[in-house]
Amino acid sequence: MISFESDYNNGAHPAVLRHLVETNDEPTLTYGFDIYTERAKEKIRKACDAPDAEVFLLTGGTQANATVIDGILRSYEGVVCADTGHISVHEAGAVEASGHKVIALPGKDGKLQAETLEHFMDVFEHDESRDHVAQPGMVYISFPTEMGTLYRADELKALSDTCRRHQLQLFVDGARLGYGLMSKKCDITLPQLARLCDALYIGGTKVGALCGEAVVFTHHNAPRCFFSIIKRHGALLAKGRLTGVQFDALFTDDLYFNISHHAIKMAERMKSILTQAGLRLWIDSPTNQQFVVIPNALMHRLESQVQFIHWQPYDDDSTVCRFVTSWATTDEDLLALESILKQVSETKE
Repeated sequence: MISFESDYNNGAHPAVLRHLVETNDEPTLTYGFDIYTERAKEKIRKACDAPDAEVFLLTGGTQANATVIDGILRSYEGVVCADTGHISVHEAGAVEASGHKVIALPGKDGKLQAETLEHFMDVFEHDESRDHVAQPGMVYISFPTEMGTLYRADELKALSDTCRRHQLQLFVDGARLGYGLMSKKCDITLPQLARLCDALYIGGTKVGALCGEAVVFTHHNAPRCFFSIIKRHGALLAKGRLTGVQFDALFTDDLYFNISHHAIKMAERMKSILTQAGLRLWIDSPTNQQFVVIPNALMHRLESQVQFIHWQPYDDDSTVCRFVTSWATTDEDLLALESILKQVSETKE
């Protein structure tokens, strides 16, 4: 059985594991005040070209989203996102559990458009009953999106400008940030992204770490007492070195970007294999998530040898399926997929 089910079903990159083992016997300060966490934070500031950024290391993506959003928003405020946004569809109400409404607006290919946000804010600001509804306080996007698509630089600039015009904070979920930045279709750099948003997180869980996300408040603008807010959310690691050591490794010698680039190369080859097998792309993703429409009969034969995600029904006879590459995907995995696809396609029902 080969797996293209997700980009976090392997352990950690060997360099990350090696650094964990090498530092294992060293006693360090706790709660993220160790030398490795401080070193990782400085490397992240340098990568973002944001010397005054405030960096906090948390263990998971839902943790990061819920904690940042609760930390930024006032009690009566909500967060705006695309209707396919991760916080709206795949986080089990974690944001709403802290009392903040998720305000989902229609998206296009997984993206929230600046004109959609502008129209929403115009209607809201002219509504004489606006004091009776959740007040929009921030905008959430992910890069890449839930659909594997990317915001262009001009789209991000327009969103950022719209947020500033309406005094909204812009927060970027970067669970798969490396895979977005290394895509051939990406026309923005990490420093440019950092300048356009108020906060982002750099995903480690899906990009080579055992666990961990680096939350970055890009302009020395972390919410007051954010350390305490992290603890209040149950997100503060006593052994903070666990995430610190991993990000120290990931941001040494461009490891984070190099392994992300590998995943994109694998995804491009996988896309070619899937389409050459006669499968139709549901959406043209330039990142490590690929979505294809598979006839149900073929899908059932394929899933006996390959792990992938059944995303949603396409019609009565076919299903949209997601295949994902990662830093750990190998040439052998792709050759096996190609062989299996040929085999199951030739099998008579």
